[in-house]
Amino acid sequence: MKTAVFPGSFDPFTKGHEELVKRAIPLFDKIIIAIGSNSQKKYLFSLEQRMEWINEVFKKDDSVIVEAYEGLTAHYCQKVGAEYLLRGLRNASDFDYEKTISQLNSIVGGGLETIFLISEPQYSHFSSTIVREIIKGGGDATPFLPEGMKI
Repeated sequence: MKTAVFPGSFDPFTKGHEELVKRAIPLFDKIIIAIGSNSQKKYLFSLEQRMEWINEVFKKDDSVIVEAYEGLTAHYCQKVGAEYLLRGLRNASDFDYEKTISQLNSIVGGGLETIFLISEPQYSHFSSTIVREIIKGGGDATPFLPEGMKI
């Protein structure tokens, strides 16, 4: 069984995240959307709320599951038996950062392979950080969120 982990804080989960997972579904038997927890980071939305939203987005996709984890992503992948990490690339800056992380994850994760998908152009400007700022500023984030996801 080919299992991929798509790790992130997903604070909030965006259309860009959704699009990436939907494109990856045919490539893997199972995709675990893994919400990392970092005690040093302040989140806008609770872990429970983020999990609920993502579960709702993929409620019809049996191959997609949502879990929370702490610690190193590579160790989590070993724990759940995932051979692949799924990552999205929006631009060259993402590539530079993700390349280094993928090389470290390969060492720490015992050969863990990172699969990169390049964002579709209409989603390449989306980021959770920008969407959080829109929400905090009282703006309408609906265009950036999966259909039916209410903030």
